[in-house]
Amino acid sequence: MRLRLPEERPTEPPTGYKIAHPVLSQDGTRAGFTGVSLGGALPYGVLADASCVYGLRHRAPHRRCDCGFHCVHDRAAAEALLCTAEHRTAVLLDVTVLGRYLRFELGFRYARQRVRTATVGACSCGTVAAALADAGWGRPGWRALAPSCAGCLRGRTAVSLAGFARLAGEGLRVVARPAAVPAPGDPFLPEELGVPELAAEAALLQARLDWFQSQLARLGQGGSDGGPQGG
Repeated sequence: MRLRLPEERPTEPPTGYKIAHPVLSQDGTRAGFTGVSLGGALPYGVLADASCVYGLRHRAPHRRCDCGFHCVHDRAAAEALLCTAEHRTAVLLDVTVLGRYLRFELGFRYARQRVRTATVGACSCGTVAAALADAGWGRPGWRALAPSCAGCLRGRTAVSLAGFARLAGEGLRVVARPAAVPAPGDPFLPEELGVPELAAEAALLQARLDWFQSQLARLGQGGSDGGPQGG
């Protein structure tokens, strides 16, 4: 006789942590994430339902399958995955576990999730990220993004952290690590945007302005070289 663990009925949805790559749709109107292992070919939104990646007609998660979203209980365990070379540009997600789930020693496998917070690591140069920029790879219809500072954008397709949160919707919060702590009780600081988000927006706008100025200067030099000569 096979013994089963008692069914859980939590008063509040469980929470957990995972890592994923941020992605931007080809037309730049939607934002989401793609996993780093099983199911990584299927980008998902902030609020999403899992399906069987093998195409089997059962509800995820199934006890005899690997399908479903995955997360771990411990934040440090998820952050440790960011140390590997292939995951250095991934972001840390704080998720709420919704629907059916299977509990394991290290985490959950579950049917539905809501991403509450995405924590973005540093730019490859070591500077705190101001934006998420084209990482040079992607999925059909989706560009993968990587953390970038304003100085490393170099004209690449990019979106600020607050801009990514707006495109993703569903109340997602995107923060840079390490994040500055706003002064408590500051009446001029909006609730939805803190110091890190406002600084990221300003840095991205300045980077775009610098790029446009360099393009205008180049066009101006070309026009002076190829213009008519007086005689």
